[in-house]
Order: sequence, then structure tokens, then C-alpha cells
Amino acid sequence: MELFQAVLLILVCWSLLVSAERSTYIVHMDKSFMPKAFSTHHYWYSYLLKSAARLHGDGSEPRLVHTYDNAFHGFSAVMSESEVSALKKSPGFLSAYPDDVVTLDTTHTYKFLSLNTATGLWPGSQYGKDVIIGVVDTGIWPESPSFNDDGMTEIPARWKGICQAGDQFNSSHCNKKLIGARYFNEGSRASNPDVNITMNSARDESGHGTHVASTAAGNYVDNVSFFGYAGGRARGVAPRARLAAYKVTGWETGSVESDVLAGIDQAVADGVDILSISLSYRRTNLYENPIAIAGFGAREKGILVSVSAGNRGPNAATLLEGIPWAVIVASGTVDRWFAGTLTLGNGITITGWTMFPARAVVRNLPVVYNETLSACSSSELLAEAPEQSIIICNITFESIDFSSVMSYLSQSNVRAAIIISEDTSILRSTDFPFLGVVITPSEAEAVVSYASSDNTPTASIDFQQTILGTEPRAAPALSASSSRGPGRNYRPILKPDIMAPGVLILAAYNPYSSEASIGRNIFLASDYTLLSGTSMACPHISGIAALLKAAHPEWSPAAIQSAMMTTANPRDNTNQPIKDMAFNYRLATPLGMGAGQVDPNRALDPGLVYDATVQDHVNLVCSMNFTSEQTRTIIRSSYNCSNPSSDLNYPSFMFQYETEENRTTTAQFKRTLTNVGNRAATYKVKVEEPKNATVIISPETLVFRKKYDKRSYSMTIRYTSISEIELETADGSLTWIEVNGKHTVRSPIVVYPRLDNDD
Repeated sequence: MELFQAVLLILVCWSLLVSAERSTYIVHMDKSFMPKAFSTHHYWYSYLLKSAARLHGDGSEPRLVHTYDNAFHGFSAVMSESEVSALKKSPGFLSAYPDDVVTLDTTHTYKFLSLNTATGLWPGSQYGKDVIIGVVDTGIWPESPSFNDDGMTEIPARWKGICQAGDQFNSSHCNKKLIGARYFNEGSRASNPDVNITMNSARDESGHGTHVASTAAGNYVDNVSFFGYAGGRARGVAPRARLAAYKVTGWETGSVESDVLAGIDQAVADGVDILSISLSYRRTNLYENPIAIAGFGAREKGILVSVSAGNRGPNAATLLEGIPWAVIVASGTVDRWFAGTLTLGNGITITGWTMFPARAVVRNLPVVYNETLSACSSSELLAEAPEQSIIICNITFESIDFSSVMSYLSQSNVRAAIIISEDTSILRSTDFPFLGVVITPSEAEAVVSYASSDNTPTASIDFQQTILGTEPRAAPALSASSSRGPGRNYRPILKPDIMAPGVLILAAYNPYSSEASIGRNIFLASDYTLLSGTSMACPHISGIAALLKAAHPEWSPAAIQSAMMTTANPRDNTNQPIKDMAFNYRLATPLGMGAGQVDPNRALDPGLVYDATVQDHVNLVCSMNFTSEQTRTIIRSSYNCSNPSSDLNYPSFMFQYETEENRTTTAQFKRTLTNVGNRAATYKVKVEEPKNATVIISPETLVFRKKYDKRSYSMTIRYTSISEIELETADGSLTWIEVNGKHTVRSPIVVYPRLDNDD
């Protein structure tokens, strides 16, 4: 009996221990059940947690971690199992489950793009094995671990390139991963003969080319992070592809077009399969643009050319490189948030933004809110703030920029700052030299209310946190800086073509470059850094193109481009239309994001492709009203202009209407689709018409009897202009849907006014 009682006592104690053990749970709630007595869902959730603790608590209250009010309604909290059981009886409760461990990987974008080792494009392409990517940029830092050749097979015999020796660079720096390196500065030196070049080699002093190359095809590297953010295992998009670096810019003497032409020309001769060009030039005429000219020659040789859209957004027609025979890449965000968790003394927790490069201690410090001081607009003003305090800086309505506020704070005796701002450019920068966290005006309401009403307000901030998923914002979103179409040098074809991750991408860099700072005089270096821009988006497409080339060596560059575009996703990770960061997260349009976010695994098996030959592109150039000399600058004398046509077999549609009042503009497009599926297939069309436009497709059904079978259709668009003043741009889509199959082949349609300077 005594033994039984002892065992029973142990079981009771064990049960109480298990009941009291706390874990983080994610709770889904139906917000419509929230009583009117609560002003916000945050207070409702807090009340429910306290009620659960009173019923089944162990004396220590559960702690609210996050509240959610966008993608779904609910919260996460640290609770015991018994408290979860009590919570389940609450009105509005939907579900609860333990918060699981997230394994972080870098660059995380491969996971965001759903590349995995089990199925899809990675195993289907053997990770891009033996495809050669030529990176035309600022050179390369060959010692970076991303360019080790572990696991690489012998260099393909077709490779004709070399590893060019120069300052601090010799042939031994190349290997089975980095198979070639060259540099081109003759044009630059000629234009500035009195300037001395201190690094006359392919070595990358700026780090830009190194970052691009490792993003496209870097090898596997463990334990990588940016000062504790974005930690994990690094790998490029095509980790088994080869790299060849062509340094054409980054010289003290400046960068000139002739060197770029030379670099691309040599890359074609060396035998690259993909050209990745994260550069742009101001020349708008295609026959003067070095990338357009050399890119045409590359396309002629079967090389896909991937080019960054530029970072001149968000205004319309800021895209300079509207090259019809290149893939033009826009920049979007990823589902990764670099967080500073702000915890107020009253228990409210807010996940803000920070990139302060250290694990700093900010615990239970006094919070100061003063409307005069909150501008944080000068060192003199901040001198009045109490020492060792956390000051609230509201720069939402101030003309002062974030970097200036950081500078003033760094000169003060304030310990940390809570910065209220709506400036989305902060979310693209790693410059965070002072302890602090950025929150939005809506999040700031609770902070200001607490700091104004409590006698002794305090707060703590935790740094170096990386959060993945749909919170606090859905992804991707179009980056505000990404250049928008239509393209300056050719408007009748939609540009950009596609969007890829380009905001705060972690990749290899010059290890002696200052990449972060603390205060005014502490500068930090890192082997890997986070950069933002279409320069970072472009190598993602270059890497995916390499994977597709490896999986489908018979596909032309046009087929690879079509596969990426027609399978791109116009929706974010909450299944809502992709938003634009630049305009308060309104809907993005194809003039910003092209066909949408690239989806590599769907591109592996697109069903149908819009193919185009070199002669098709010749016919396009011949239709551009150039002089014969200008035309030959691009197509050379190898081709003639016997059949000029502006209707290229392209995976998107641009329709220009006349702006005269009540004038109806009609245009017809003809397209041919090739079945790249493994069997016969039937497709039916679905059209989303742009506003005020009529779209007619003939025929509405396409029957493909075998693989590589071709079928053509026509599209007629009619649009009546309302007035010469109220001009508008609208968009829609055309999608071919496989009958009793899985394939959908989508093309964006854009309707926009023809302006005086349009082609």
C-alpha cells in the first residue's frame, strides 16, 4: 500500500510538472468573436491568456510573443499544456499547436524559391552540373569559400577560357568551380591615361562581382551569417554549375562601354552557357547600348543573357535596359525579417526591424517620450535626452533621413532608440550603427501610450533575430528601388520580364571591406554580406537558367526564358497579389514585376513554351526604323531584312493605344506555342481582360498531338481612349490551361498610352 501511494504521489507530481512545463504555441483565432469591450485584438488575446492562467496556471502568467492580424488572426504565446486546454474553451478559438524549430539556411532564397533536394529542378538538373555561367562584373575574390571546388567533377572539355594572371591573382586561383577569370580595362585606361590602376587583375576589390557570382553558383559553405543575422549554410542557386569571371568595371579609371563589350565578347568565345550581367548603361538606343549589342551576339550563339533591371524606381519608364533578347530582372523581397524584439514594461511585445551588428544588452531601461526631443534631428537636441535611456524618435513626418538620425544618436549619451518610420528603404539597408529598433506608426501607438501614461516606463530590446514566414509582411513584394517599365530603349515588348529575390541577399564579399559599423569609428568586415538591388535579383535568374539548361540541354534561350515567365507566380506567400513597397503596398503591376516571381520547379515542366529563333530577333530589329548602319550594328551582315516584323513570339503582350479622345485602337498579335510535355495535350484559354479593353482569342482551344508539336493562335485587343488627359495603364493576363492536366501557361497583358517619344 505504501508503495502504491508513493507511486501515485510520483505520478501526481509528474503530471503537475508536465502541466506546468511551458512551450511556445501558435494559436489561431476567429477575430469576429472579439467582444466590443476590447479596443484591439492584442488586449483581447492578453485577457484570454490571463483567464487561462487563472483557471489552470501555476502562478507564473503565460507570455504573449506575437500577435497576428494580417495573414491570419491569432497569436503566439509561451504557455503550459493545461493553459492551452483552458484556452480551447474560449469563444473564437480555432486551433493551437507547438511552435516548431526552424532551421535557417543561407542564401535562404533557395528555400523561398522552393528548391529542394527531393524533387523538382535541383535533382532534375543535377544542381546545374557542368553549365558555365559567365559573370560580367567587378571581378571575383577567388579565396572565398563559396568558390571552393569540393564535389566538382572535371572541367568540361568544351571550355576554352583561361585564368588570367595579374596583380594578386595567378592561375592557381582558378579550380574546378571557378574555371576562368579575365579582366578588361584597356578602354578605361585609354580614357584616363594619367590614373594608376592599383589592382590590375580580375581580383574584385569592390565585392559586387563576388556577391553576384556566389549567388548564382556558389558552392556549399557552412556556418555563414551577417553578424548573427541570416545564419545557416550558404549555397548558390546552381551549386554545381561552373563560374567564369569577367572583370569589366570597378577600376579607378572608371568604367567604359568598350570594356564591357570586350568582356561579353570574350565570354562568348570562351564557351559560357549563361551570361549574368548586373550592370546598366545610360544609352537608350539599342544600337549604342553595349549590353544590347553584345547580348544579341551571345543570343545568336545560344547563350541566355540575364540583365538587372536597374535601381531607378519607383517611377514609370525608369528601366533603361529594355533589351528584347535578354531576360530583364526586377527585384523583390524574401520571407525573411531581421528583427529586434521590443518588450515594454507592461508586457507588450513588438517585432520591429533592426540590423545592429552585435548581441547588445538593452534590458529594462527607462523609456523617454518627449514630442520636442522625438524629432531626433540634431546632436544639440539629443544632448537634452536623459543618459542611459531609450528615446522614442518619431521621424515619420520629418524631412530628416534615417542615416542622419543614426549619426546624431551615435553622438549622444542615449543608450538605445525606438524609431518610428514609414520609410521602406530602411528595410533594404544594413547600415544600423546605433542600438535601436524601427517600428511603424501603427505599432508605435501602444508604445507612445505606455510611455506617456506610465510613471516609470521601461523597455528591453533583443537583437540578432531572423524571422521567416509571412509575418510581419507577406513576400515577395516588389522593391521600391527596382526600375519600372516600359523600357526606355524599346517599349513594344514588356519589360522587366520577371522578378526574383533581390532585397538583403546574403552572399560572398570582399573580406576586407567595411560592411557594418558601430558608432562613429568602429568599422566591421565580413566574408559574407547582405546587399539589395536588381544586381542581386539578376544572378538568381542566371542560376535558375543554368539549372534549366542542365535539365533541358535541347532548349533554346527563348524556350528557357518562356518556361520561367509563363510559370512565374503573380501572388505572394499568402496567396494574395504581389504588392509594391513603393506605394504603401498597393498592388504591383507587370511594369514593375514582369510576369511575377520566378518559380523554378514549375519552370522545369512548363507544358508549353514560346520559342523564337535568331532570325525572329533579326526580323524584330529590322522593324525598328533604324538606319541600315544602326541595324547592322546589332545583327551584323550575317542576316538580311527581308521579312521585318515587330510581332516577336514572346511570352507577354504590350498593347499601346492612341491617346486621342474617343479613338479606338486595335492591334493583333500572333503567337506560336510548342508542346514540351511528354504527351499529347489539349489546352483551353482563359483571359483576364485589362480594364476598358476587349480581348479576343482565336482559336480558344489548342490541340497538341505529340511532343514538340506546334500550334498558333491570334489575339486581338481593342481599346477606346477616354480622353487625352486621363491616360491610364491597365493589365490583365492570358492563360492556357491544360484539359485534364496540370499545366497552366500564363502571359501578362499590359495596355498603356502611346506617347510622342514611343517607337
